[in-house]
Amino acid sequence: MLEHKHLTWIDFESPSSEDITYLNERFDIHPLVLEELITPSYQPRVLRYTNCLFFSLHVPLFDTKERTTYPGELDIIITKSHLITGHRHPIYQIDQFLQDLETKPVVRRDYFENTPAHTLYRLLQVLIESCFPKLKHISDKLDFIESQVFAGKEKEMVAEISVVKRDILNFRRTLKPQRSLLESIVSVEQPFIPNELRLYFQDLISTNIRIWNMLESSKETIEALEDTNNSLLSNKLNQTMKVLTIFSAVILPLTVYSNAMSMNTKHLPFENAAGGFWWHFTMMISISLLTIIIFRWRRWI
Repeated sequence: MLEHKHLTWIDFESPSSEDITYLNERFDIHPLVLEELITPSYQPRVLRYTNCLFFSLHVPLFDTKERTTYPGELDIIITKSHLITGHRHPIYQIDQFLQDLETKPVVRRDYFENTPAHTLYRLLQVLIESCFPKLKHISDKLDFIESQVFAGKEKEMVAEISVVKRDILNFRRTLKPQRSLLESIVSVEQPFIPNELRLYFQDLISTNIRIWNMLESSKETIEALEDTNNSLLSNKLNQTMKVLTIFSAVILPLTVYSNAMSMNTKHLPFENAAGGFWWHFTMMISISLLTIIIFRWRRWI
């Protein structure tokens, strides 16, 4: 909990029933709103009450082990003098912002001396702008994949492309509802959001749109790289099949000739001739060369 003058910010990580009881006893907040802190919300939403504003949004977080983005739910309650946040996953941006408010007087003066809405604005700004390093990481991965694909490592990049594509997909799924939530906050006059802050919240919407456009560009890039990689793999496979087919076509006449010459019949060619083996060997070499010449003439090789 952070207190300064007439403002209070209470942040709960993995809020429990005891935390809800504490809030219910201390603040005049509807029990249904408090229950939202411990109830998972699968879609962002906004609830307006006479004495508070509640909304739930999903923050894109990154799982380093699984190498993918996942949605971290953040529930926010704002009143005239209090800001209450609850989340089930650790959100390092919140911890960093709280630390800045405690240790940096300039940050505290700008965002923790007016209304909870000023603190809320800065919190949302920090959360939204934290997407840019993630986008930079995705961009670096795309550059790496592109260099490897055109370096002849198409097979090794199949799994890497799938991982990055899943990360972008989950990122987009988490980010997409944020815009409508921000628009719903500023579309109607709120007693807890001063009018002078509405323009700042509009700026958050613009930042969200910019991030979404960058994600769309990354999505198009990874899809193009996947198509290119598949085409190169297919071309390599076709080349391999072509070589095997030519090899089989060259071997087939030799197999037929050798089987014919090994038949248990009389009067086979060169049967009693001196150097008969070398005659047969020369014939087989000639058949192979003739087959290759025909393939070259037809431009099959």
